[in-house]
Amino acid sequence: MTPPPRRLLTLPRLFVIDHFPDRSLPAEDSWYAAVRAPEGLTVIREAPARATPEGGEATAEGGHWIGLYGDDPHDLDLPGMLAAVVAPLGSAEVPVFVVSTFHSDLVLVPRERFADAAAVLRAAGHTLVGPEPGLSSPRD
Repeated sequence: MTPPPRRLLTLPRLFVIDHFPDRSLPAEDSWYAAVRAPEGLTVIREAPARATPEGGEATAEGGHWIGLYGDDPHDLDLPGMLAAVVAPLGSAEVPVFVVSTFHSDLVLVPRERFADAAAVLRAAGHTLVGPEPGLSSPRD
């Protein structure tokens, strides 16, 4: 069964991906997702106007990411929903970072590759909705 084209909401804020080797949550509460693993804690959060929080390491110099969130919730046992989005991006050599939620998936693409990602996803039949992300400052 081929999964249907996805409806992806472009989130209006930029994100950063941080790694905390000591596995502790950052003091601020602007994070969207946190995954604790043996090598530390990975945190996805809104890009702040200031530097990386104390104790964290940013993934790249100025590494801002744009979030695409599946605006079409699906059952956990429906196969291929995430692959339908990341496969075209992978074929176009657009890097991704993904976090899945109970209802859908958050796919992050580098800000500088968003135009490529949007074109590839639309060509694959997906719909992107929402404001053009990341064009204003991360936090006004």
